[in-house]
Amino acid sequence: MSSDLPPLRPVLNFDPELLLRAQPVRVVFFDVDGVLTDGGLYFTETGETIKRFHTLDGHGIKLLQRAGITPAVVSGRDSPALRLRLKALGITHARFGTEDKRPAAEAILGELGLDWSAAAAMGDDWPDLPMLRRAALACAPMTAHAEVLALAHYVTQRMPGAGAVRELCDLLLVARGAYARELGVAAR
Repeated sequence: MSSDLPPLRPVLNFDPELLLRAQPVRVVFFDVDGVLTDGGLYFTETGETIKRFHTLDGHGIKLLQRAGITPAVVSGRDSPALRLRLKALGITHARFGTEDKRPAAEAILGELGLDWSAAAAMGDDWPDLPMLRRAALACAPMTAHAEVLALAHYVTQRMPGAGAVRELCDLLLVARGAYARELGVAAR
């Protein structure tokens, strides 16, 4: 019987100062290309954009929502593929086709009744810098531009579009005290 199995013990370990920085986070702003995707731009012969998303990242976003953390997307691009993926993940706070990301993120903060002290942001290039500079927790995938990496409080070990977002989600779940609980539920 599965109830006879010992509980799983989390193997993730984050720096205590990083966890303290992450504790107040209630909203996470994600860039898309180079964060939720590998950064490649794929076009069909008719000009339709094709994007590849990773299931680890999607599950992490769903876990964030269960823990009371709101995922939000602020992207310089827009596409049917992106909107379809966000709908499947239940992400309702999103701004598309905006290069000026700070005001877009601030509008979402206003809708949620939050300020930057309760925000994390994950980006990979210069258009993300205004959000990253203001967020309480600035994160970047390992392949981000040098200026973004220099600003980030946390840089992932996984590649963008291949689990980098999940790393940030796991960090936030650990800081929130929800990781071990969710792991226990999943292992039953």
